[in-house]
Amino acid sequence: MFAPADSDFDNIRRDFGLPSEIRSVSELQRYDYEDGEPGSKEVRLIVKAELSSGPQVVIRFKNEADVTLEGVEMQCRFADELRRSGILTPQQYKSNGAFARQCQINGYDVIVTVEQFVEGELKAVDPAVARKTGELLANMHDVAEKNGLHVPNKVLFDPFAPNDLFDFASFASLEPLVGDGEKPLYEQILQRYHAYREILTPLARQPRYAVQGDISNCNLYQTPSGEIGVFDFNRCGDNNLFCDAVMQAVFEARLMDYPEGMEGEDRILAAFLCGYGSVRRFSEEQRRWYPYLFALIDGFWSSDIRWDENSLTNALHRGDTEGAKKWLETIWQRLNQVEEMPLGR
Repeated sequence: MFAPADSDFDNIRRDFGLPSEIRSVSELQRYDYEDGEPGSKEVRLIVKAELSSGPQVVIRFKNEADVTLEGVEMQCRFADELRRSGILTPQQYKSNGAFARQCQINGYDVIVTVEQFVEGELKAVDPAVARKTGELLANMHDVAEKNGLHVPNKVLFDPFAPNDLFDFASFASLEPLVGDGEKPLYEQILQRYHAYREILTPLARQPRYAVQGDISNCNLYQTPSGEIGVFDFNRCGDNNLFCDAVMQAVFEARLMDYPEGMEGEDRILAAFLCGYGSVRRFSEEQRRWYPYLFALIDGFWSSDIRWDENSLTNALHRGDTEGAKKWLETIWQRLNQVEEMPLGR
């Protein structure tokens, strides 16, 4: 098990120029890869270190597949560029002029980064927070576009690649399981998907810029004065900025918690996009694309297609013809609501 010793933390303190001794350390997040693969040297550990004087800091240790020192450094430099351009995000510490350092600790080769700890992590969202989040994302997009910033890494919310919101590939793979009675509707859905993808083709050809990539999932914080900031650039990479805005908005509306007693996915979505549009005005072309992009997200929502106990995939594997039929009818209905989904100005 990866367990840095006091001497390791002392070395990190010196390497990154922390202003005082580390008094205590507490874990914020740990991914125990060894649980599923004994002997694995992959690790992700995030700790909060309290210093004897000065601000608390967050120390991240990482050794994961497809994660490189160069990639982490580029993500950190993007975050630093945003901060220096006025985006509220934690200050990072450097070691020998770099934000990321490769270290041998406890028998593990890990990439280490250090940043200031921030209070006020947001775990629930209301319309006011959603609007501010949209404004924040638009300002981040402005910085990336105006400065030509790029981070060559895959992101969670690229609609033209496997992503964490919708899953057409899984839907398409189910064709052998679809019964003869449902086959015509299934094929109509396939045709409608390809028609919408054709409409969205110009989006796939547009320039991409660096995005934080996971703005909503407990990676936001609010200052005592009400400002919204963002941390954790672990999923930072290049994406189409309009697609990033829409998919981040849907993610926040559907998957973040609301304050107790509040409902209203549509209110959160509208507030986020309204906030974004107040900073980066949506073009007429983007307003035309929006219903088709939303329809693909909604129609092939990953949980409904694959992950939930009563998903379409599970219904077909169980031989639940009636359940599968209802899902196909629901997907078809969602894909045919494009006229009812205007993007607000």
